[in-house]
Amino acid sequence: MPDEPSSSRSEVGGRTAWWFTVFPPAQWLPAYRREWLTSDVIAGLTLAAYAVPVSLAYASLAGLPPHHGIFCYLLGGLFYALFGTSRQLAIGPTSAISMLVGTTLAGMAAGDPARWIAIASLTALVVAGLSVLAWFLRLSTLVSFISETVLLGFKAGAALTIALTQLPKLFGVPGGGEHFFERLWTLIRQIPDTNLVVLSFGLVAFALLLLGNKLWPGRPVALIVVVLAIVVMSITSLGEQGMKVVGELPRGLPDLSLPSLQLRDVDGVIPLAAACFLLAYIEGVSAARTLAQRHGQEINPRQELLALGAANLGVAFGQGYPVAGGLSQSAVNDKAGAKTPLAVILASTALAVCLLLLTELLSNLPSVVLASIVLVAVSGLINVPELRRLRQVSRLEFRIALVALAGVLLLGILKGVLLAVVVSLLMIIARTARPHVAFLGRIPGTRRFSDLERHPDNEPVAGVLLFRVEASLLYFNVEWVAQAVRQRLGAATEPIRLVVCDLCTSPYVDTAGARMLSELHRHLASVGVQLRLAEAHAAVRDILRAEGLDERVGPIDRRTSVEDIIQNWQQA
Repeated sequence: MPDEPSSSRSEVGGRTAWWFTVFPPAQWLPAYRREWLTSDVIAGLTLAAYAVPVSLAYASLAGLPPHHGIFCYLLGGLFYALFGTSRQLAIGPTSAISMLVGTTLAGMAAGDPARWIAIASLTALVVAGLSVLAWFLRLSTLVSFISETVLLGFKAGAALTIALTQLPKLFGVPGGGEHFFERLWTLIRQIPDTNLVVLSFGLVAFALLLLGNKLWPGRPVALIVVVLAIVVMSITSLGEQGMKVVGELPRGLPDLSLPSLQLRDVDGVIPLAAACFLLAYIEGVSAARTLAQRHGQEINPRQELLALGAANLGVAFGQGYPVAGGLSQSAVNDKAGAKTPLAVILASTALAVCLLLLTELLSNLPSVVLASIVLVAVSGLINVPELRRLRQVSRLEFRIALVALAGVLLLGILKGVLLAVVVSLLMIIARTARPHVAFLGRIPGTRRFSDLERHPDNEPVAGVLLFRVEASLLYFNVEWVAQAVRQRLGAATEPIRLVVCDLCTSPYVDTAGARMLSELHRHLASVGVQLRLAEAHAAVRDILRAEGLDERVGPIDRRTSVEDIIQNWQQA
C-alpha cells in the first residue's frame, strides 16, 4: 500500500459536499501525518532551488524581466495547491508556453516593456477565464481530443524553435529574424563572429547540467551550476570579455493588481490565451496522471481545470504570464519526496524569501548560463525513440507528427498549436469517416464470430454474409459502409440469401445510419436477400425502431444473437 494520503469523505445526506470536491485540502489536510512534514519541507526547498534558475531562464524566453518568472512560480504554485488534486504536481512557467508568449507578444507590445508585461498578465487572466469556463461546462474530455501523436510532433518543433532562439546567446552573437528558417540563416551568417569565451563558458555549463541531471536526477543541479557561474564571474575578469549578465533584480514581492489592459485594448490575446490554455491543460494533466499512477493515486481531470484557472488568476494579479504543471519540475518535487501539496506551498514561501533577501546574489549571473538551462530543458522534448517507434507502428501517424512538427517550424508556435488542434480533429474525422467493416466467420467450435480477414481459420456460413462496423454509423461514413457491403456481395463466390449486420461495436447510429440500413434492406429485398440486425445497443434500438426498421427486417431486441438469427434462418 502506498504511504500517500488517503481521501477522507465529508458527506451531507449521503452525498459528498460540493465544497469537499472543489477544495481538495479538505481531503488531504485531515489525513496529514506528522512524519510527512520532513519530506514536504525537503521537497519544497528542493523545488524552490530548482525553480529560481529555471524561472529566470523561462521569463527571459518569454521576453519578460527575469524576476517575473519567479513571480509565476510563487503565485501559480500557491493557488494551485488550494484547488489541485495532484499531490506532487508543480506549477510554473514551461518552455513551450514561454516561447509561445515571447514570440507572439513581440508583435503586440511594439517594444514597450511595460505593455509587454501588461499583455502577458492579461493573457494569464484570459487563460484563467477559459479554464474556469471549461470547468463549469465540464469540457475536460474535449481538450483531450489532441492526440499524443500530434503532441509528439508539436513538442519536437517547439524544442527546435526554442533552441534556435537560445543558440545566438550561446555563440555570443546578436542573432535575429522572425521565423525559424530566417533565424537559422541569420545564425549561420553570424557564426564567424562567435565569442569563443562566451561559447566555452556556455558549453561547460551545458555539459555540467547534462552530467548533473544524469548522475543526480531530481536534484537542483541548475542551482549548483548557477552558483558556480556567479562565483567564477565574481573572481575573474570574464565580464570584460563580452559576457552579458542578468543584472540587479528588483527586491520585493509582486504588487498584486489587475492587468492594466483590457481585452479591447489588445488584438490577438484570445487566440494566444486559447493556445496557452490547451498546452497548459494537456501538459499539466499528463504530468499529474503520470505521477498519480506512480503512487497509486487518482486525479480529477475536471477539477484540474479549476486549479489551472486559479493558478493563472493568481499569476495574472502578480504581473506574470500563463503557467502550467510541467513534468520536469513535478519530477523534481516528486523525487525530492513530496507527499502533499504542502511541498508546493513551502516552495512558494522559500521563493518569497528569495525575492525579499537574495536577489542581489543573482546580479552577476551570465545570460549564457540561462540559455544553457533552456537548451537542456528543451532537449527532452525531442523524443527520437518514440518517433522511430511510431514510424514502425503506423506510417500515417508518423506523417501526422511530422506535419505538426513542420507546422511549428513554418508557421510559428501559436499557429503550430492551432494546426495541431485541426490535425487532431481531422485525424478523428478521417478514422470515423472510413471505419473498418469486418466480415465475419464462426470461430471453430463456438457460437461466436470474428473477422475473417484477421482469422482465416474462421468458418464462413454458407449463403450468409455477416458484417460488423467497428464504429458508430454516422451521416459522413454510411456511404463508405454501404459501398463496402455492396462490394463484398458482388465478390461473393456463391449466392447470398441472408445478410446479418452485427451492431455490437456501433455505440451510436444517427438517422442517416438508420436510413442507410433501410436502403440496404430495400436493395437486398429486390434481389431476394434478407437483412437482419443483431446485438444493437439500447439507444440504437430506439432509433432503428423509430425509423420502422423492426417492421421491415424483423424484431430488433437485446435477446437475439447473430447465432440465433442464423439458426432460425436455416430452420425456416
